Amino acid sequence: MHIHQQQIEQLEQRYRTTFINSLAGYRQAVLVGTKSDSGQTNLAIFNSLIHLGANPALLGLVSRPAPEGVQRHTLQNILDTGEYTLNFVSAQYMQQAHQTSARYAENESEFQRVGFGEHYLPGFSAPGVEQAMVRIAMQFQQLIPITLNDTALIVGSITQVQCNGVEVLPDGFVNLEPAQVLISQGLDAYFTGSGLGRLPYAKP
Repeated sequence: MHIHQQQIEQLEQRYRTTFINSLAGYRQAVLVGTKSDSGQTNLAIFNSLIHLGANPALLGLVSRPAPEGVQRHTLQNILDTGEYTLNFVSAQYMQQAHQTSARYAENESEFQRVGFGEHYLPGFSAPGVEQAMVRIAMQFQQLIPITLNDTALIVGSITQVQCNGVEVLPDGFVNLEPAQVLISQGLDAYFTGSGLGRLPYAKP
């Protein structure tokens, strides 16, 4: 297959979306937990987690534009409260994790609808996932609009990390492979990682 930009733009919409989304390759499947000002919990799967820096410890998420008439509850809750959690689950929770992408009503909690329990980190209001092997409490820092396609980069700082069932090695490396942590490709394909090994710091 060899395709140019003009041909890509002429592809049928759903085919183009699937093609470009899956072309980005394997990404971490992360469940984002939030709570509204009124106390309504929300959980949504994202596959756009980005490491932005270690000092300060920053992670980014891409928020995509909503179809007309559809609200982005996760983004609104983050903007309203400033707090959210990032949760990694194992492959056994693939179906429940994927189901959080459904368009539930604002007064419905995805936690209850798909069968995930809520877990609260000390002194933190946004819910984490009880079944998660990694929970990260995030403080919202900045929203960077990407005007080319009406998306936005959500930048947050890490305030707490809980690891349950994943090994943190003596040098600080979080080893997700043995725990069969869920990863994704595109909008609907899921995998687990298989490690090839770690290499030393590269020097000329």
